[in-house]
Amino acid sequence: MHQPTTRNRALLLLLFAVTLAFGAVLAPLHGAIFWGVVLAILFAPFHRRLLTRMPRRPTLAALFTLGLCLLIVILPIFAIGASVVQEAGAVYQRVRSGQIDFGAYAQQIWSALPAWLLNLLESLRLGSLAELQARLASFGAQASQFLANQAVNVGSNTLQFIVNFGVMLYLLFFLLRDGPQLGVRIRNAVPLDEAHKRELATKFITVIRATVKGNVAVAATQGALGGLIFWILDIQGPVLWGVIMAFLSLLPAVGASLIWGPVALYFLATGATWQGITLALYGIGVIGVVDNLLRPLLVGKDTKMPDYVVLISTLGGMALFGLTGFVIGPVVAALFIATWDLYSPPVRTR
Repeated sequence: MHQPTTRNRALLLLLFAVTLAFGAVLAPLHGAIFWGVVLAILFAPFHRRLLTRMPRRPTLAALFTLGLCLLIVILPIFAIGASVVQEAGAVYQRVRSGQIDFGAYAQQIWSALPAWLLNLLESLRLGSLAELQARLASFGAQASQFLANQAVNVGSNTLQFIVNFGVMLYLLFFLLRDGPQLGVRIRNAVPLDEAHKRELATKFITVIRATVKGNVAVAATQGALGGLIFWILDIQGPVLWGVIMAFLSLLPAVGASLIWGPVALYFLATGATWQGITLALYGIGVIGVVDNLLRPLLVGKDTKMPDYVVLISTLGGMALFGLTGFVIGPVVAALFIATWDLYSPPVRTR
């Protein structure tokens, strides 16, 4: 009676140790593995439909699905990235040559402020013009240095990027082809009731699909609309600023306004009244409405989580994991809620 218990404990200890070691081996490639899994989940429905037409050719079906992923996801990202790099280089050169001078912009805004507001700022000790110019000049220097460092990093990390990209595609192919069998093995290894395993797996897949598709749709829409208005108003680098607004829109409620808001304020302070009013109204009435309408509809509705939980989990996930946190955070929150519901089901009222 005692010997099997000892063997079971030894096996569990060995299982824990090798799992921990395997996780450490995979850690350097965690980004590639994560996005390979996410893309496999997103394209699994298309792959299943393709398999119904060629049931005896799973490898060919996986290759077709991989090609579709390259065509509609990865190639457009590369094309946009190339435009961003080109425009970022032009902006960097203007900052370095002094054509873009944040201190001069501060001087223009400060000079346009009414006397009562200047007196109020001074009475509140919010800083003088000289302090503001010094801070903005320092910011310009740091931004210039940051762009230069990123340009160097892009060149030095090319090999690492190629390796990660290759691993992601390689993993994506095998997850598409062998994913169902792997899913069955994982479910069989989890020591839970079959109904509980099915519920947790469904929640996991649903939240990943809703979070990625919803947030990407919101980000792409806000970035495109922001880049469009910047192009109409003849602001240099509309693609660059549109992409930045798209990334910032992953922060719910305030994201894109961190870019168009200061630009609208600058227009208003420097006498470009119609440009400032147009940008402000467009930002509030078009870009902002996209976030308020699409995000709850595409993310909150499918995940069946309150908006405040989606917001908090997204911000917390991005703080911990960076860009991938906008997926990881809501997934962890959804699994947290689903697991507690299994342990203590919610009281249903009539």
